Amino acid sequence: MSRDRRLSRNFATALLIAFILLVGALLAAGQTSVTTYHYDNYRTGWNQKESVLTPANVAKSSFGLLANVPLDDQVDAQPLVVPGVLITAGKFQGTHDVVYVATEGNTVYAIDIHSADILLSANFGTPVVRPLGCNNNGPNVGITSTPVIDPASKTLYLMSYTQDPAGPAYRLHALDLGSLNDKVTAQVVNASHTLTNGTTFTFNPTYQRQRPALLFANGSIYAGFGSFCDFSPDVSRGWLLGWTAGSLKPFPSNQLIDQQTQGRYYLSSIWMAGYGPAADDEGNILFVTGNSASGTYDGITNIQESVVKISPTLTTVLSVFTPSNEAALDNQDGDFGSGGVLVLPDQPGSTPHLAVAAGKFGQMYLMNEDSLGGYSPHKNNVLGTYKIGKCWCGQSYFVDPTDGIGRVVSSGNRQVRVWKVQTSPAVSLQQVIGSPSLGGGQDPGFFTTISSNGTSSPIIWALNRPPNSGNPQINLFAFNPESSGKLMKELFKAAAGSWPNRGGDSNLVPVVADGMVFVASYQQLQIFGLTGKKPKP
Repeated sequence: MSRDRRLSRNFATALLIAFILLVGALLAAGQTSVTTYHYDNYRTGWNQKESVLTPANVAKSSFGLLANVPLDDQVDAQPLVVPGVLITAGKFQGTHDVVYVATEGNTVYAIDIHSADILLSANFGTPVVRPLGCNNNGPNVGITSTPVIDPASKTLYLMSYTQDPAGPAYRLHALDLGSLNDKVTAQVVNASHTLTNGTTFTFNPTYQRQRPALLFANGSIYAGFGSFCDFSPDVSRGWLLGWTAGSLKPFPSNQLIDQQTQGRYYLSSIWMAGYGPAADDEGNILFVTGNSASGTYDGITNIQESVVKISPTLTTVLSVFTPSNEAALDNQDGDFGSGGVLVLPDQPGSTPHLAVAAGKFGQMYLMNEDSLGGYSPHKNNVLGTYKIGKCWCGQSYFVDPTDGIGRVVSSGNRQVRVWKVQTSPAVSLQQVIGSPSLGGGQDPGFFTTISSNGTSSPIIWALNRPPNSGNPQINLFAFNPESSGKLMKELFKAAAGSWPNRGGDSNLVPVVADGMVFVASYQQLQIFGLTGKKPKP
């Protein structure tokens, strides 16, 4: 073949690839990407670009189950959705709208949201079986936390947990969205920190559970670690670690939440029932911690039972809020850190930066995010305290179409509650409506997602936990927060998978994107939507 013909063919190939990419970009334009836990780094759980699903059509019989995709294991992670992905490996090469699902079998799937075809799957090693004998998870512990996607570099970051010949190990992976291949060598998680007596404490993956969702912020990946069932509390402590995105180079600094040395009970875990650490507009990281030994709190070398705000480099604790009953929470295993912290989008008035958090005690705290409130044994130095019911859960947020004012959605106990964010004359929350009980069992609380078209046609989506005996079914609910009266109208309820692992909470989050609702549970992904747009079997 002549040189000119080779150049011509190469040019034609380049034009074809460019055309495919352009078509994919055009198809993806206007569609919704869900690239992180609860939609954004505030963790609002709010999809503002849902133009298909409305209270009117969700309430009709034309909304229901479209497809059921079999998976290899239990799913604790939230699904992620990316439209217009160019799949470059396997038999389905081309542009697809993709939902990514990671399982405790250490497998990640790329699934076409329209056809329900499994486009790709990749496995990252043998999961660890029953770590330390803890039953707060499935039999296998592989990928527990929700991965995170950087759409600019088309990279999916996930944390695997594998049973290596030398023992359990965590690895941070950076995967190409189109092939699910590692872009760089996966980073084995290691860390160390100096304790108060000058000795060095080393991260030990045998005793640490990576449960909170990953965070992509400041060009970096952040991960929180806690314990397995609070077992081995003498060698398990809460960690927040960071890596430079792309290269996966570990940060030179990290945060060890309990740095003390007295006794044999430490912890101060970061777990938050799978809720992810949040980031504010300055890139600071916020999370909530669990219990430690009673009498060890000092807010510096041990920051248990607290909302903590840390600088992007993980070098400086900037602010904390610790409830006044911290000692009682420690004594009762009453983790404040059973729930996550939601950072509210900027609010009008003199206190524009707000945050809310709740835990096992059942109180939701409204805080000034610029100065969280510190600790006093006599009172809670916050903007407000509100009873929501015991919370292995996390809050959501949306803006109401009737008055343009923000709403916080709590999900303690078995009930959704909607709270108006009052900013004048003083900052406070006012409950405006609630839901009937969602029923179910396991620990109290659950997770919600809000969909709306701008601010119009909001819907609150929720998944209850399975009953403590009998059929291990979980249900998908849809509620109309604009209902009249004190209780929201239930728009939809249907079975949405199963959860036979009753020893570990189903911390599942429904994902709404482009007229579909995705629910991943035990060995399956279910896709709901308007049945006129049903994917092929």
